[in-house]
Amino acid sequence: MNVLIPTPLRSYTGQSMVVAHGATLGEVLADLDARYPGIRFRIVDEQDRLRPHMRFFVNGHAIRDLSHPLAEASELAIVQALSGG
Repeated sequence: MNVLIPTPLRSYTGQSMVVAHGATLGEVLADLDARYPGIRFRIVDEQDRLRPHMRFFVNGHAIRDLSHPLAEASELAIVQALSGG
């Protein structure tokens, strides 16, 4: 599936869109981490929970569960919220 990478994570991938494989969000993130070491830790914390500032959209629909099933033809957009003052 195509995965849209937010600008803050492009230092890992070097590009704005990559291809990843997996039947669930967790598997896709593991596949990304196998090819781009360290990217998963920026998305998932030490307790295996999605970090609160990360958002995921599959074909335009928000998801928040690592076990959410994905189809190979889906498009996953990773969005990182920005904060500051």
